[in-house]
Amino acid sequence: MTDLTTLLEVGGPVAALGGGAAYARAKHPRVYWSTVGLPISTARLIGSYSSVMEACGLTVAPSRLRVLAVKATTRREVRPVPPRRGVIRPTSTGLRIRLRLAPGQEPADVAASAERLRHAWGVHAVYVSTVKPGVVELRLVGFDVLRRVRMPRKLASGLLKVPVALREDATPFVRDYRAIPHQLTLGATLSGKSMYLRHLVAGLASQPVALVGIDCKRGVELSPFAPRLSALATDPEQAAELLPVLIQEMEDRYELIKARQGLAPGTPDEEITSDVWGLPEDERPVPIVLFVDEVAELFLVATRKDEERRDEMVTQLIRLAQLGRAAGIYLEVCGQRFGAELGKGATMLRAQLTGRVCHRVNDEASAKMALGDIAPEAVSAACAIAPESPGLAVAGDSSGGWSRIRTPYLSLGDAAEICRESAHLVPDLPALKHFRPDVPVPPVPPVESPAPAVQPRPVTD
Repeated sequence: MTDLTTLLEVGGPVAALGGGAAYARAKHPRVYWSTVGLPISTARLIGSYSSVMEACGLTVAPSRLRVLAVKATTRREVRPVPPRRGVIRPTSTGLRIRLRLAPGQEPADVAASAERLRHAWGVHAVYVSTVKPGVVELRLVGFDVLRRVRMPRKLASGLLKVPVALREDATPFVRDYRAIPHQLTLGATLSGKSMYLRHLVAGLASQPVALVGIDCKRGVELSPFAPRLSALATDPEQAAELLPVLIQEMEDRYELIKARQGLAPGTPDEEITSDVWGLPEDERPVPIVLFVDEVAELFLVATRKDEERRDEMVTQLIRLAQLGRAAGIYLEVCGQRFGAELGKGATMLRAQLTGRVCHRVNDEASAKMALGDIAPEAVSAACAIAPESPGLAVAGDSSGGWSRIRTPYLSLGDAAEICRESAHLVPDLPALKHFRPDVPVPPVPPVESPAPAVQPRPVTD
């Protein structure tokens, strides 16, 4: 009886501790990782590093000098040599460790064993990146960071850089317009495409950038950001008027660059430029970011007259995509569907959009149109996005690399408030004044007049 009582006294707290750990792992994975997962995974890594590397085929035969030294000093068996391990650096989401590859190894060998390493060390995922020749970094992620997105505290900042989502390896996905000038973003209804667009607008609102929008859904997506927009077209007719103005603005900027190139002999090389970023800061025109929402509406036609207008608009979009980067004009093209069946110029426009972000789509053809030409293996990952995971997407670029990302929640009201607070940053572009959206003035609450003082009644006999 005494033993049973003792067992119950000990087992109660243990069961409570186990239940608390299970609850924390399900509801608060960051807390569980910091208190339980991190120490366990670190101990597994340190204790089993050599044996795991050997089981994964990541060891090499020791050098002759090492063999002679081991035989001369000990009677131990000479074992294969694993990659040299660096210092283990814990993070709030996992671990980071650098490996110096042995002669004859390459980063692809380690990347091929990432799934084995994940199971051996009990983590959610393992990602491999090259630091420099002969050195790779393993990023161990302790839990699914895309289930509940929390952006890192330290984010990359700079002109035309917007940290818009979180990658599956717990690093921020930064939309850098200087590195990837134009992008195609696809997503079905309720896939999170609008949330992605909100983050881009809100992130650029506080920067010295001109924001231009084409929203053929009568402006329901971009109108809340009107205080910060330099121009807004809400139907194809207005878009047909706005695009030629942007083309003319682009040509004027090229004339400015050309005039700067006509320099006297002996001018320093750093003063000769072929784009706006080489101009002096006081002469450099402000960058322009053009958001095109529901791009398919610009391709759809009903009459022959509409067809002529469509061909003209598509040609202008292609010209902006081909020539706009050097003039500081960048495109963000969004839509639910984008395919060759939209008509002439669709595939040509897509070829100029270097960046690709594909949310959940309704058919495989749209995923192939977004990712098939740059990362064919990413198409299946895009098609596997579940409807109950809004904001989840696959991002890729022309280098062939791709990763899963997820955008954190940002309400429309919060994004609109950021644009209202940044309204004073709207640059002065005379060519776009005609297209500046009307910003409703908030009603002024009526001022209540003070109640009249009560006059004393005269005293009568």
